Amino acid sequence: MTKKNRKRAVVYICVAILFVAGIAGFHFYKSRTEKKKAEEAKKNMVTSVDDLPGKKIGVQLGTTGDIYSGDYEKDGSGTAVERFNKGADAIQALKVGKIDCVIIDEEPAKAYIEKNAELRILGEEFVKEEYAICVSKSNSELRDQINTALGKLKDEGVVKQIKDYYTGSDDVKGQNPYQKKDVERKNGTLTVATNAEFKPYEYFDQGKIVGVDIDIMQAVCDELGMELQVENMDFDAIITAVTSGKADVGAAGMTVTEDRLKSIDFTDTYTTTTQVIIVKDSTAEQTSRSFSESFYDNFIKDNRYEYLLKGLGNTLLITVFAVILGVILGLLIALVRTSHDRMGSVPLLNLICRLYLTVMRGTPAVVQLLIIYYVILTSVQNKILVAIIGFGLNSAAYVSEVIRSGIMSVDNGQFEAGRSLGLSYRQTMLSIIVPQAVKNILPALGNEFIVLIKETSISGYIGLMDLTKGGDIIRSITYEAYLPLYAVALIYLVIVLILSAGVNRLERKLRGNER
Repeated sequence: MTKKNRKRAVVYICVAILFVAGIAGFHFYKSRTEKKKAEEAKKNMVTSVDDLPGKKIGVQLGTTGDIYSGDYEKDGSGTAVERFNKGADAIQALKVGKIDCVIIDEEPAKAYIEKNAELRILGEEFVKEEYAICVSKSNSELRDQINTALGKLKDEGVVKQIKDYYTGSDDVKGQNPYQKKDVERKNGTLTVATNAEFKPYEYFDQGKIVGVDIDIMQAVCDELGMELQVENMDFDAIITAVTSGKADVGAAGMTVTEDRLKSIDFTDTYTTTTQVIIVKDSTAEQTSRSFSESFYDNFIKDNRYEYLLKGLGNTLLITVFAVILGVILGLLIALVRTSHDRMGSVPLLNLICRLYLTVMRGTPAVVQLLIIYYVILTSVQNKILVAIIGFGLNSAAYVSEVIRSGIMSVDNGQFEAGRSLGLSYRQTMLSIIVPQAVKNILPALGNEFIVLIKETSISGYIGLMDLTKGGDIIRSITYEAYLPLYAVALIYLVIVLILSAGVNRLERKLRGNER
C-alpha cells in the first residue's frame, strides 16, 4: 500500500469512527431525553384533585374551572393556570404536553374524550355547579318573566325532555327533540349571547347553533311569545355583551358565582353539573387517521367548508370597505397636517389629528375594536358595519402618514409653480401635488391593504364570522386543531401572494411610466 493510499485509508477510518460515534451519541442523547421526558411526565401526572398543586392546569377563560383553579396559583406551590379562549385549544395543549391537565364541565369533557382516545376523565369530580341564564341587573322584569317560563317548563317536564335528548341515557338520548311551537310572537325578539363551542349545551350542527341551552331558550321564547335570535361569541365576552345591551341574556352553561353577581344578575338555575379533570391516558393505544379521513371530517362532512367560505366573504367585504374608509379619512388627515406644516393654518384641526394618530397608532387594534363595539356603537347590532368602522379608523391613522409622506416627497417647486400660476392652495394641492403623491404611494397603499386583510382575523372577538372564526368553528366541531388552522393559513397566504403580485406589477408599471 502506497503512502497516499495509507493516508486515504486513515481518513476513511476516522470518518467512519466519527460517523459511528455520532450515531451512538445521538441514540444516547435521544434515550436520555426520552427517559427524562418520561420521568417528567410521571412526576407531573395528575391522578386526583390532590395532585393539582404545582401542576400546569388548562382552563377556558372566564369559566368556573378558571375561577376555582385560580386559588391554586395563590398557595405558593408553583401552580400555573394556562387560560385559553376555547376549550378545544386547552385540549390540544394537553395532547402535545404543554399542560398537565384540563379542568372543564363534565358534558363537554365527554365530547372531547369521545374524539380523543388518548385522554381520560378522572373519576373524582373537581366541583359541583349549577347553570343559570344571565340577565342585566337593570332588566329585572325580563329576569322574572324568564323565571316564570322556566318554572312552567320544569313542571311540564320540558326541561328534562331537552336534557334527556342531548345528555340522557342511551334509551332516551336523541329520541324526543323539542319542537318549536307555532305561537304568536308579538313581544319582540330575545337576543341570546352564547359560545357555540361547548357541546352539548351549545354547538354548531350543519350550520346552525343547537344544544341544551338553545332549546331551553327556544322553549322560553315560545312561552313569552318572542322570536329567538342567537349571537355566537367568546365565552368571556358574554357578560359584557349583556351588560352593554348587545344581548338581552346570556345562555352558555354559565354558573352563578359571587364574582359574576357583582356585575350581572341570574335567573333560577335549570341544571346541575360538575367540573371534571381531563388528563392524558398513558395506557391508551395511540391511533391516527389518514389525511383523507381528516380532510373529509373537517371540510366535506355536513358541508363544513361553508364556514370558511362565509368567513372569507366577510373578511374580504370588511377589508375592501375599511380600506376605502381608511383612504378617504387618511387623505383628509394628511391634507390637514401638510397644510399646517407648510402654511401654519388650521392649528386646532392639526392638534385633533395628532391626538387621533397618537391614540390609534398607540393602542392595539383589538382593543379599539372592542371599545367601538361595546362602548361607542352600543346601539349598532350590525357587526360587519362595526368591523368596517373599527378597521377603517385604525387604517386611516397609518394611511394618513403614508399620504403625508407622499405629499412631502413632491418637490416644493411644484407647489410654488402652482401658486405662481394663480392657483389657490386648495387647487394646487388637488390638481398638482396630490396626483403626484398618489403615484408615489400606491405601492405602500397596496401593502396597507395586505396588512389590513390579515388584521381582520381579530373580528372574532366581537363574535363576527371571519375567516379565522370559520376555522375555529370547524375545530370546535371536529376537535382537530391542525387541518383547520393549516387551511386558514393557506387561504390567507394565497390572498397575500395574489395581492403582493398585484402590488409588484403596479410598481413595475409606475417605474415604466417614468422612463
